[in-house]
Amino acid sequence: MIRALALILLCQLAGEITARGLALPVPGPVLGMVLLLGLMKASERLARQVTPVGEGILAHLSLLFVPAGVGVVGHLGTLGTQALGLGVAIFVSTALAIAAGALAFTLVARWTGGAGEDA
Repeated sequence: MIRALALILLCQLAGEITARGLALPVPGPVLGMVLLLGLMKASERLARQVTPVGEGILAHLSLLFVPAGVGVVGHLGTLGTQALGLGVAIFVSTALAIAAGALAFTLVARWTGGAGEDA
């Protein structure tokens, strides 16, 4: 279990070093995840060792949000003074994200010919 966790963290570190070293616009942990996926595809034994650790991390993923919650509570005064701006930003960004998703869906439906199959 320790070896599998160390491998996951080493892949993340390798991804971070690569992303920063080459000034790539991709987050380091994403590159590390791709590296880990490649290693797991190359070795079935490695995949069997890493899978339980990954599933354990995912099962307790909510614990990783505790530091963010503590940060919010720690800066509650600042957030309170900026509540209107934050509320507007959240509302507008949510509306834009929904609109962008609907537009993308409509465009893909037109390109694939799925728009006229409703009848």
